[in-house]
Amino acid sequence: TNFDEIPEFEKEFKRLFKKYRTLDDDFEKFKKVLNVTPTGVGKNFIILHASPKIKLVKAHLACRALRNNHLLRVIYAYFEQESRIEFIELYFKGEKENEDRERIKAYLKNHQN
Repeated sequence: TNFDEIPEFEKEFKRLFKKYRTLDDDFEKFKKVLNVTPTGVGKNFIILHASPKIKLVKAHLACRALRNNHLLRVIYAYFEQESRIEFIELYFKGEKENEDRERIKAYLKNHQN
């Protein structure tokens, strides 16, 4: 599986990495899970959007630097035909209740064709 990220995700990752030093390593472990099951397994993965070309998934990211392991959320797009995952958003549940729906709408609009 190829992994990409949009610029907003990169900024969020860098900002959160300053606070949670295990994030780099935790994120690599998360990618290994996605290599095996790109849309995840269990209640920690929710498919927000599904079309023949793209699936948008919201997942819990376990971060060892946080006592409660599931306070980080990752939004990503899975392109099955291309075997590619693009990370769209990363946020801390304590700072922000939900994903950025406007960003998701814009992302889908750009990737529907």
